[in-house]
Amino acid sequence: MREAYTDQLEQLAERLADMTGMVAEAMENATAALLRADLGLAEQVISGDQKVDDVRASIEEQSYALLALQAPVATDLRTVLAVIHAAESVERMGDLALHVAKAARRRHPASALPEDVQPYFAEMGRIAVKLATEAALVIRERDVARARSLEEEDDAMDDIHRHLFSVIMDKEWQHGVAAAVDVTLLGRFYERYGDHAVSVAKRTVFVVTGRMPGYGDDDAL
Repeated sequence: MREAYTDQLEQLAERLADMTGMVAEAMENATAALLRADLGLAEQVISGDQKVDDVRASIEEQSYALLALQAPVATDLRTVLAVIHAAESVERMGDLALHVAKAARRRHPASALPEDVQPYFAEMGRIAVKLATEAALVIRERDVARARSLEEEDDAMDDIHRHLFSVIMDKEWQHGVAAAVDVTLLGRFYERYGDHAVSVAKRTVFVVTGRMPGYGDDDAL
């Protein structure tokens, strides 16, 4: 019985890692669709979002069944609760990739981004995919050191996000209000995506250490 129960917990973590990989791919494709005004790729991300939602629902169902039938305690209980909360964050990451893809579709055949800000979003997309990919590895390996390194990557995302405000507020901005709104919203999508990836990693630290890390203390991510 105990071996079967342990296998179920491992399956939960593995499915969460797979789900995180799904949203990494979604953001990679959404970014490519955004930068290339690729309608087909945008539609692929949009149609694929339901799969992410379905996996999250299945993970929650399995988690609640374990809580009801096994009454886990200590590390096992932390694992189940962390998976439930992390799955919610991963689903939101998928939703943010979906928003990026919808922005690309909405402006098609034109680009949603002026050419001079595209390099910023290419970099934000790269960081976002790396954060999600690293978060998936953190889940699989329960690697606290790797989890703590994610915040540094997320800081780079935040720096670009802040810089975008100075770009659109600059007197040299010549692309109008609509483009400024698009840049603002899209920048926010990437910034929030990174925050959720860090949150997923923090949940893993909670499972391993028994303590939810916070910002600004010795055990912070």
